[in-house]
Amino acid sequence: MLKITFLGTGGALPSKERNPAGVMVNREGELLLFDCGEGSQRQMMIAKTGLVKISAIFLSHYHGDHILGLPGLLQTMGFFDRTEKLEIYGPDGLFEVMEAFEKLGTHKLQYLIIPKVLAPGDIVQKNGYTVKAVRADHDRPALGYVLEEEKRPGRFNREKAIELGVEPGPAFAKLHRGEDITLKNGIVVYSKDVVGPMRPGRKISYSGDTRETDVFFYESEGADLVIHEATFTSDMAENAYEYGHSTAKGVAKMAKKYNIRKLVLTHLSPRLTDEDERVYEDAASEFENVLVAEDLMELEVELRDE
Repeated sequence: MLKITFLGTGGALPSKERNPAGVMVNREGELLLFDCGEGSQRQMMIAKTGLVKISAIFLSHYHGDHILGLPGLLQTMGFFDRTEKLEIYGPDGLFEVMEAFEKLGTHKLQYLIIPKVLAPGDIVQKNGYTVKAVRADHDRPALGYVLEEEKRPGRFNREKAIELGVEPGPAFAKLHRGEDITLKNGIVVYSKDVVGPMRPGRKISYSGDTRETDVFFYESEGADLVIHEATFTSDMAENAYEYGHSTAKGVAKMAKKYNIRKLVLTHLSPRLTDEDERVYEDAASEFENVLVAEDLMELEVELRDE
């Protein structure tokens, strides 16, 4: 399972419809939080994503709409007697941010918080997948993130294995794991003869705040899902560039160029009226498989066979 829950889809400040930035990723039961805007933990409670057992938090940058929910979340974890360590990743400035949070009471927690500063290109190795930090183009140090699973074994050709004399059972599993086996008659059956090419794992990307860039989309190429900010529409391109943000159409062009399978746009400006329709139309003119995120929307990313 790889499930995405959009905790907050607005930019700059909360509105009646949109919480500030936050995305929860549930990968096979492991919870990863990307950004933590004001009110994120309440959104987690409503969506029933879980929050006490978040294993890692990835911050894109330190504007308030991306981090002001974090002190409260850390304290709530403490109230629920969390004991497991918590890793928090982010660009330059993370230690200063965490020092400021300590003054709000996070130094009294009974679990260990481990802040780790990442630079573009750094890779966090997890069990079965990686999270890579990617340079973002904002008005301060900022990162995007690319989560990519390890490749999976190819399809097992059961009929071919039986034809070669392999009896169903443990030998099938060995062959599928890449191990060659020797039959009772001394004949060797090679894994490569009954197992197809390696299959890709899933790949998703999260932009944080950024102008649309080739750097981010190059790292995201072929991704199953890209979650990208679209603070403005193309008629507000000057505003987008000035404040270090993207336009929906600009992001869609990049998605098409880099063969992205599905694009979800978030971080919509409170300046926009009828924002869902405007942002969708702006992007859909360039890229077909696009959604505009809504608070508490859930998406599941399926495995591919090819």
